[in-house]
Amino acid sequence: MTTEGDQLTINGQPLAWDVVALSASTFHILHNQKSYTAEVVSTDPAAKAMVLKINGRTYTVTLKDKFDLLLEKMGMNAGTGARANRVKAPMPGLIIDLKVKAGDSVKAGQPLLILEAMKMENILKSPGEGIIKSIKAKKGDSVEKGQVLIEF
Repeated sequence: MTTEGDQLTINGQPLAWDVVALSASTFHILHNQKSYTAEVVSTDPAAKAMVLKINGRTYTVTLKDKFDLLLEKMGMNAGTGARANRVKAPMPGLIIDLKVKAGDSVKAGQPLLILEAMKMENILKSPGEGIIKSIKAKKGDSVEKGQVLIEF
């Protein structure tokens, strides 16, 4: 789903619907001549997830932006629920800073290192909680795409 101005599109097709806010968290939706009442029950911005109640039925929705899709395409999707055992370089580059050391306990989303690639600094973050087992690169190292940088 993408937006162009106020128009939402799904798979390149415009989404033909009419939405009216009834309150801050409740909406009335008309789509394909059917009426829906939608309520935002809860949101979790960190997990990019929402719980919606539509016509009395509850749905959990996970949202992905273009960056999530790019990370998924590069094989770095942390939201799969599987425990990550290592962090690999998503692209060739130069390690310009290490934010952790072996034995450190890290939380999901915590910065691990900074990789410079194509004159841009990329902060690689922890895909989950864990303890750093070993660091396979050091500051100043050139790395290749797919090279293991940190093991948990």
